[in-house]
Amino acid sequence: MTGVPAVARGRAATNNGTTVETIVAIATPPGRGGIGVVRVSGTEARPIVQRVLGAPLGEPRVATLRKLLDPVLVTYFAAPHSYTGEDVVEISCHGAPVILRHTVEQCVAAGARLANPGEFTLRAMVHGRLDLPQAEAVRDLINATTLYQARVAARQVEGSVARIVRPVKEQLLELIALLEAGIDFAEDDVSVAPDAEILRRLEPIARETDRLARSFDYGRLVHDGVTLAIVGRPNVGKSSLFNRLLDQDRAIVTEIPGTTRDLVAETASVGGVPVRFVDTAGIREGQDRVEILGIERSLQAMADADLTMVVLDGSMPLTPEDEQILARAEGQGRHLIVLNKADLPGVIRQEGIPVSAKTGEGIEGLREAVLRAIGQAAASEHEFTFITSLRQAQLFRDSHEALARAQAAAAGKIPHEMLLLDLYEALWPLDAVTGATTADDILNRIFSTFCIGK
Repeated sequence: MTGVPAVARGRAATNNGTTVETIVAIATPPGRGGIGVVRVSGTEARPIVQRVLGAPLGEPRVATLRKLLDPVLVTYFAAPHSYTGEDVVEISCHGAPVILRHTVEQCVAAGARLANPGEFTLRAMVHGRLDLPQAEAVRDLINATTLYQARVAARQVEGSVARIVRPVKEQLLELIALLEAGIDFAEDDVSVAPDAEILRRLEPIARETDRLARSFDYGRLVHDGVTLAIVGRPNVGKSSLFNRLLDQDRAIVTEIPGTTRDLVAETASVGGVPVRFVDTAGIREGQDRVEILGIERSLQAMADADLTMVVLDGSMPLTPEDEQILARAEGQGRHLIVLNKADLPGVIRQEGIPVSAKTGEGIEGLREAVLRAIGQAAASEHEFTFITSLRQAQLFRDSHEALARAQAAAAGKIPHEMLLLDLYEALWPLDAVTGATTADDILNRIFSTFCIGK
């Protein structure tokens, strides 16, 4: 039961792993719908639902028509062939909130307990149906807002993180076993690899842990998305470009300078990465108090954004206001220069990406430039072998740092007993990635972020 939270060990499981409480929750999103599902899991799931329905259930994995307030479809999944690894019953009924609540209340009255957030998935991990990265990926899959996010999470639910970790861990265990044997059987003349051989074996392990830790730079973008502020002086076409990038008329567009007075934000998928576009007020000397406040918010949006898109009127020479905005963007970090109004005759070709918010010319190239600017390589280059969890990234960093110490110790011909300490320090974080040695408080924190019913 190592790595199982106290809540699971104390209330949800006995020492032999059998559950002593049966839990129930609505498994479909809040609100009205054609169908809603109530999930019951635990050793008493089947008898509890039979008492509620006043009728026996069908064979495992066979949907049976029964009646509660109205006709319901009931499916029984026998342990261990269920999501949680326990006996599970799913009751599909009409998706009216009052019907779903009534179904849950009847199950509670018959002996079930309301589930805690993430408790179904926690039990799946306790019973070996999922490892910890897979459980985290279930949450990410539910929260996905782009198809690419969903694909990444689905691969991780299938165990992609464990497949990445396994060969690294095996190489490290082989090296540890070699050094342990040399220490334990030194009197029997068991040969131990020289320091050069140890360094040769350490190099690919250290390289891979470093790569995985660094892959979070990309994985964070996929998981969390980025914020992009669109800035510029009035009437350069910021709001028109904002609408074009979103493919909808989200911001008001007029020929009157200073139309946008406040921040307007919307999120869209760009190459699978959620990008929060922020349209800002035109930056110039404010004409009134309201416009001045809008400009202050524009400057703050620049400071807060992961990427700034400076929009210039490509049909005109740079103005002093343009130059001030460019200087501020350059001083704050990553930015793109966009030359709008490329459809106008006599456009002045200066440094920047020519586009036309009016005709759509250059918009696809601009989206590709956004992806390059935020550091995203082509998805095919990553092949989903990247980390989207900060927890996992930190563990890979910890492992890599310990391996770096081991490399320094081997190069300095430090006794193998001391070298092994660093190797074990590198092994423990790899175990923790998959939950083998994860502390209870970490697990409780992870599962508290799940929705109830999952």
